[in-house]
Amino acid sequence: MDSRKEQERAELHRTIWAMANTLRGSVDGWDFKQYVLGMLFYRFISENLTNYINNEEHRAGNENFNYADISDEQAETIREDMVNTKGFFILPSQLFENVRKRAKNDDNLNETLERALNSIEDSAKGHESEDDMKGLFDDLDVNSIKLGNSVANRNKRLIQLMDGVGEMKLGNYQDNTIDTFGDAYEYLMGMYASSAGKSGGEFFTPQEVSELLARLATFGKTEINKVYDPACGSGSLLLKSAKILGKDKVRNGFFGQEINITTYNLCRINMFLHDIDYDKFDIAHGDTLIDPQHWDDEPFEAIVSNPPYSIHWEGDDNTTLINDPRFAPAGVLAPKSKADLAFIMHSLSWLATNGAAAIVCFPGIMYRGGAEQKIRKYLVDNNFVDAVIQLPDNLFYGTGIATCIMVLRKNKSENSTLFIDASKECIKVTNSNKLSDVNIEKIMKYYSERSDVENIVRLVPNSEIAEQNYNLSVSTYVEPEDTKEKIDIKVLNSEIKKIVEHEQELRVRIDKIIEEIGE
Repeated sequence: MDSRKEQERAELHRTIWAMANTLRGSVDGWDFKQYVLGMLFYRFISENLTNYINNEEHRAGNENFNYADISDEQAETIREDMVNTKGFFILPSQLFENVRKRAKNDDNLNETLERALNSIEDSAKGHESEDDMKGLFDDLDVNSIKLGNSVANRNKRLIQLMDGVGEMKLGNYQDNTIDTFGDAYEYLMGMYASSAGKSGGEFFTPQEVSELLARLATFGKTEINKVYDPACGSGSLLLKSAKILGKDKVRNGFFGQEINITTYNLCRINMFLHDIDYDKFDIAHGDTLIDPQHWDDEPFEAIVSNPPYSIHWEGDDNTTLINDPRFAPAGVLAPKSKADLAFIMHSLSWLATNGAAAIVCFPGIMYRGGAEQKIRKYLVDNNFVDAVIQLPDNLFYGTGIATCIMVLRKNKSENSTLFIDASKECIKVTNSNKLSDVNIEKIMKYYSERSDVENIVRLVPNSEIAEQNYNLSVSTYVEPEDTKEKIDIKVLNSEIKKIVEHEQELRVRIDKIIEEIGE
């Protein structure tokens, strides 16, 4: 099964790459990604709905039934039921496969597609799923000049796009062991994040780092109530919890907030593509630090996040923030030019007593003075910092800086903090570093055993951290291995003595030669 999975995955990736090469000439890579993802989503929900209805009919004994073949009038009778069950409804004539079949002979393909996509979004209006479906196709602009300078050219591109997505081998949808739609999404995101550098990768966390964060946040649990990411990007971190524990083991669902509108749309699409039902996720749009949207849903048992590094925020320019229950306990706000610790305080505030938060951090926040030191003092004095793990450099798209992970807990039994130097735990892949399964296992072993390992792990009493002015840098507590060559000073002195003697001999000989030349 595993080899079949890997073969299908490799073939899928080849198909996506070939399609990207065919179309990327006319559409900028990052914009093109949104077209592919939008079309992939359209195909997914079409197949998702068709398979669901077909299975129901086949179970009822109607073995030859195929939803794609019935009339729109017949389909209307189940509209309400489908919106309540799946969160959306698609008429048979507007299914991806049927629009694609007619595409080559449809001179108004752009209008046909626009109508279909609008109808799908409108189907959720007035229903519980309205917020989950709203604006999901905004980035799939079928009339954009980016696709071509005339309707005919744009339609030609749309046919290529539909054929490319339609020909992707996405396996049998019912076979949940092959998460091909989700895998195609993650491959596309990774492909474009790496080629687009920071502009594309700033909201994409590599899958291996996501895996480590999710494992740390769910450590020791077989199920959790809810998982939350305050800066959720395209949702890859949230979904790793489902992969690690099992989708049904995240009982009350997936929660996140994202400030970038395009990324917010991608995150909701990603939830659907990983077959998370509309009533099991709540992704909000907006600024988490100033206007958090999940007051009614906190606390969360697992929090995972890779918040933006050192961004500006209102800080003490906003007089209400120092009284905000999320930030007030520390008695000081994160600096206006560096919001990093504001995200940590927010996450800590919304963390369940029995939960854990795993957050990627920029190294500067671990040792700088001022307000940041005061916030670290609050965290350490209250024993909220469970572990700090130094990661290798060059793991993330768009930055070569070596980041670290801070793990927060509220119910620690020991008044000490675990420091792990995992800066060497990686494998080299072209110009970047990557965490392998072996690397992740080793880090988790160090984390779970919580015992000192020379040059790698140290469990430090919080009193010692206080003596170090609340510095939380791993290098302060874990002495790196000395790889310098050991030098025997006696041998060295003996060799120097010989060199000096030899030098003296040479000088005498040179003086003699000069004397002879002079004569």
